[in-house]
This record gives sequence, C-alpha cells and structure tokens, in this order.
Amino acid sequence: MSETTLSAAGVQEKLLKGPYHQWLGLEVEEVAEGEITLRARFREEWVVNPVGGYIHGGILAALVDLTADWALVAWTGKGVPTLDIRVDYHRAARGDLRIKGKVIKVGKQVSSAEAWVYDSENRLVASGRGLYAMPAA
Repeated sequence: MSETTLSAAGVQEKLLKGPYHQWLGLEVEEVAEGEITLRARFREEWVVNPVGGYIHGGILAALVDLTADWALVAWTGKGVPTLDIRVDYHRAARGDLRIKGKVIKVGKQVSSAEAWVYDSENRLVASGRGLYAMPAA
C-alpha cells in the first residue's frame, strides 16, 4: 500500500465533510491502493421519471466523477479537482447503487481514474473516466 493511502474509516470521515456527499448517502465499503468502493443509498429525489422510476443521469455522472476522484484522494490524502470527465450510460438505474473506482495513472500534474456504477441487481448502469489535477507536493 502507498504510504499515503487512507483507511476506509479515514476516507469516510473526509468524504462526509461535504454536504452533497451526505445528501447522496455515501458509504465507503472498501479502500485499497488506488481503488475504492462506495455505496449510495437510493433517494426519491434522484428519480427523473416517476412513471419509470429510474435515476437521473446527472446523479450517475456525479457518482462516476466523485468515485474516480476519491480513488485518488484515498491514495494521495488530498483533494484532486476534476479537469475532464467522460460518462457512458448503459441502462436505466433503480435502487441503491454500488460504485467502484480505480486509479489508472498517477502523474505529477494530472492523473486519471475510472469508475463503474452498479444497480441493486449488480448490473452495470454507468461507467466513466476522468482526469484530475494533482496537488502540489
């Protein structure tokens, strides 16, 4: 493990300082070197279409971004602002969500990470990758 990798409890504490993260109902399930798994508890406010009952793509995009971001935060211990993000939608999402993030490349100025969002039936509903600015040493 990298010298700066935070524990799941350490990441949870940092993560929940953000009101948006609190509202999303995020829970850190697992942290490893360059990897993180989060759970987001379903909220009725996420629904874009009451007839279909599925979750708005903006929520899925936010989960992709913040999970990829927090895979890097868990590694560096510091915030890493998003420079660019790409999200692909695979199917409508409903219920609680599990999100896995993985660091792809760590650079001195820019790093990349990916994330995958799974629904309550463990089906891939969205995935994406981002570029993040690295903190000064």
